[in-house]
Amino acid sequence: MKTYETLGEFVPLIGQEVATSDWIAITQEQVNQFAQATGDHQWIHVDEERAKAGPFGSTIAHGFLTLSLLPRFFESALRIVQTRMGVNYGLNKVRFIAPVPVGSQLRAHMKLLACDPIDNNGFQMAWEVTVEREGSSKPVCIAESIARHYA
Repeated sequence: MKTYETLGEFVPLIGQEVATSDWIAITQEQVNQFAQATGDHQWIHVDEERAKAGPFGSTIAHGFLTLSLLPRFFESALRIVQTRMGVNYGLNKVRFIAPVPVGSQLRAHMKLLACDPIDNNGFQMAWEVTVEREGSSKPVCIAESIARHYA
């Protein structure tokens, strides 16, 4: 984990990969709980027997489950000491490039695209987040995530 004292330290890092998260294991239990929470019970995610004969040979995580891990990726990758609050401001672009078979290990690389001052002693940051699957050369998700942080 990388630690930064202030939000201003990010300004000179625009255009650079700033951090890489820890690995996160994707389990069938997580996938089932996500299906329960969202109502997305498509067989490719929750029916292990049927999925064995499907196009990926096993169940796969929902794309939105992968996307919902962004806060965990950031939490394990970087810390800003002098900040009182950070909020998710949205997404500009998301692509699910490759499937995530259950049992995969995922981690994210965070590249800072923009870091602009905003009202109330804050900064709006745009991040390109590339989620990789261990053992695969192709990313599983690329998302442009917008966050606001306040000192």
